[in-house]
Amino acid sequence: MKVWVHAVGRMKAGPEKELADRYLDRFSKSGGPLGLDFSGVTEIAESRAQNVDERRREEADRLRAQMASGTALILLDERGKNFSSQQFADKIASLRDGGQRGLMIAIGGPDGHDEALRNEAQLLLSFGAATWPHQMVRIMLGEQLYRAATILSGHPYHRA
Repeated sequence: MKVWVHAVGRMKAGPEKELADRYLDRFSKSGGPLGLDFSGVTEIAESRAQNVDERRREEADRLRAQMASGTALILLDERGKNFSSQQFADKIASLRDGGQRGLMIAIGGPDGHDEALRNEAQLLLSFGAATWPHQMVRIMLGEQLYRAATILSGHPYHRA
């Protein structure tokens, strides 16, 4: 299953980008043998539309344009479900084993995700009730993807 990250907003060079890239590189190397082929990060600019609903809709349309059929969608959303690392790994394995050809995990912009897109997602995932800066979310997502691969492979990185 191809796995990629879709992000509204660009990550500037610096220590946060380096750390996010380090975890995503680890996931890329460890996920392949498990049938989780990391296809990279797609960044789009924030919408410049006049109002919130229009911005969300425009960003959702650009996300949909990048999704191939057979792709599952996980949206990172502060109102989503809190999963343990094991539950997150199990969800990814379930999608892979259920025949999904792709998995897109999307980080929304400052206004969040469009309601229609939220209804289309297989999972709304939260990293807690707090609102996190975009850079931190990328780092946490990269680490959780890498951790999921280590859990699924039985690697000792995750000590539950």
